[in-house]
Amino acid sequence: MWRQVALDAFPDAEFRDPADESVLAAAERRLGGELSAGLRQLLLESNGIIGQNSVDTVWAIQQIVEQNLHFRSDSSFAQLYMPFDALLFFGDNGGGDQFAFVQTPRRPDVFVWEHETDSRRWVARDLRDYLGRSLAEGGDDWYQ
Repeated sequence: MWRQVALDAFPDAEFRDPADESVLAAAERRLGGELSAGLRQLLLESNGIIGQNSVDTVWAIQQIVEQNLHFRSDSSFAQLYMPFDALLFFGDNGGGDQFAFVQTPRRPDVFVWEHETDSRRWVARDLRDYLGRSLAEGGDDWYQ
C-alpha cells in the first residue's frame, strides 16, 4: 500500500528493502515507545523512501533511532532548542529541516522542525498526506 502511495506521488521514488519485524521491535524499545501504525507498516514494506533529488523522505529505521536519540540527548541541543522529547523524527528535506510526528499527545499529523529558527509547525494531516505533498512537489521548501 505505502509503495503505491509513494509511486502515485512520484513515479521515480526509490525503496529500500523492507525492515524486519524484530528490528522494528528493538527500535521501539530503544526509543521508549511504539511507532505509529502507518510508519511501522511503511517500514515493513520499505525501510525508507528516497524522493526527488535523492532526499530521504522517510528514513530507514536505523536512522530514525539514531537521529531521535541524538536530538533527545545532545547537551548542546538542549541549550539551543526547545526539547525534542515529544517528537518522533522520521524524514528530512535535504536542507536541514526535519519532519516528525508528535508523540505526546499522540496524533497523526506531521510537523516540520525548521533548524534555523527552531520552529515546529504543521505541514500534513497524516503520513499519506505527507508522502503525497513531499514526493510530488519535491524540493527543500515544499511546505513553505
